[in-house]
Amino acid sequence: MPASQDSSNVAPSVKQDKSVGELFSDLTREMSTLVRQEVQLAKTEMTHKASSLGKNLGFVAVALIFSSLALQALTAAAILALALVLEAWFAALIVGGVLLLVAGVLVMVAQKAIKKEGVAPTQTIQTLQDDARWAKEQIR
Repeated sequence: MPASQDSSNVAPSVKQDKSVGELFSDLTREMSTLVRQEVQLAKTEMTHKASSLGKNLGFVAVALIFSSLALQALTAAAILALALVLEAWFAALIVGGVLLLVAGVLVMVAQKAIKKEGVAPTQTIQTLQDDARWAKEQIR
């Protein structure tokens, strides 16, 4: 046998030493292990993502609290200050608009962070796709 055939046929000759039943048993065992590992990876990844999502939702809650406090504490002071040079209703309108703008910016920042993190288990999806390709190659 030529040397080039020896080096390229090493793996197939090892596979030929096992019976079809043994190969199927090995494949079943490996697939079972793989599925368990993928489930564990998905659990871990989803726990991490849920924690991150909770943190970002906490930021939204804090932003809402600060917005409420700002509306309560600063509104009166700002309106009174502006009422010295403008009519009271117009001063109240200006102050309320500014406070709503600040609250809107805070919510948009939190939304951007939540969208960036995402909630899909992307690492698990990728490894499942890789595993499917590997399994197809093993069957061939």
